[in-house]
Amino acid sequence: MTDPDPNDSLTVALELERLRGSLEAGLARVDGSLALLVQRSDQNDKQLADHEERLASLERSRWPLASIGALAALTTAAVAVVELTGR
Repeated sequence: MTDPDPNDSLTVALELERLRGSLEAGLARVDGSLALLVQRSDQNDKQLADHEERLASLERSRWPLASIGALAALTTAAVAVVELTGR
């Protein structure tokens, strides 16, 4: 079998149609991949917002450790003063 003439318009048209089909299939795969990435990005944004909300809630409700430490020191000092004065 001989190779078709590359200058033949029918051969060129067939090759262009094959190329078009390959290009459409490739673009469909890329579109699908991009849609999946956008969906995952949206899920990550929602999860990040949830974590930010939970962290803010924890920060609001945490114990004020510095204040508790100062209160404990004052209580200790008051007990020591009472013990030293002999009450």
